[in-house]
Amino acid sequence: MKNVLLLVHQDSGQEARLQAALDLTSALSGHLACLDVTPLPLVFDSGMALGPPVVIDQAEQEAANKARLQRRLADEDVSWSWQDLSDDFAPAVIEAANGADVIVLNRKLDSSSRPDMRAIASEVLTHSTALVVAVDEQCPGIDVTKPALIAWDGSDEAMHAVRRALPLLKLASKVRIFQAGAGLKDAVPVGDAALFLSRHGIYAETETRPGDNPVVAAICEAAKRLGAGYCVMGAFGHSRFREALLGAASRDMLSEAPLPLMMAH
Repeated sequence: MKNVLLLVHQDSGQEARLQAALDLTSALSGHLACLDVTPLPLVFDSGMALGPPVVIDQAEQEAANKARLQRRLADEDVSWSWQDLSDDFAPAVIEAANGADVIVLNRKLDSSSRPDMRAIASEVLTHSTALVVAVDEQCPGIDVTKPALIAWDGSDEAMHAVRRALPLLKLASKVRIFQAGAGLKDAVPVGDAALFLSRHGIYAETETRPGDNPVVAAICEAAKRLGAGYCVMGAFGHSRFREALLGAASRDMLSEAPLPLMMAH
């Protein structure tokens, strides 16, 4: 795990993404690939009688943002590179993600509706095998030496997320596998997940709680008790349409989680 892909765009979540990406790149002795996405110009045509079309073009804004960030990165002790793309956010990230081990995004922007970071993260998760790190817009960074919580449901997605996060889990001061409720049908037991980690030199505690509370609330409460620095979990195990109907944990965690999420599909 050496290649960290960062979505660059001047929005309210950019600073949090940047700090998280720098922390991860440094901890992994990796390379930071900055993907600067400039959305295609938007044209609003109200009709000739009401005046000329209104064009919203962010190219100048992003050029200034690029200059500022490159000056900052020049002072950071990390290897980095830069790529510019003009496209919608999710397709641009997916296109650039082939060589990425980790993709750093926001889980959601609470202070702004644009860009729709939850939708971007969801789309990237369903089209990439990389570990997606989704942070709150106020996240000051990621301390990978803090305890790590694994939100476990026994799914293939959860196991994939654990496999992808192994290099980071090895740096955690404590690892706890937490399962809310009975888990899925034909699920991998919590004990098997702990055994898998032990074979990679990681001792993991296990905890199972009854499923009488909402899953997201149970996970967040467990993370708070542990003092977790981040949460590892699988994402979108069912079709996106079914996820929307059922209000699944992956969607709700992207909306509400107070700590960084490390997710994989």
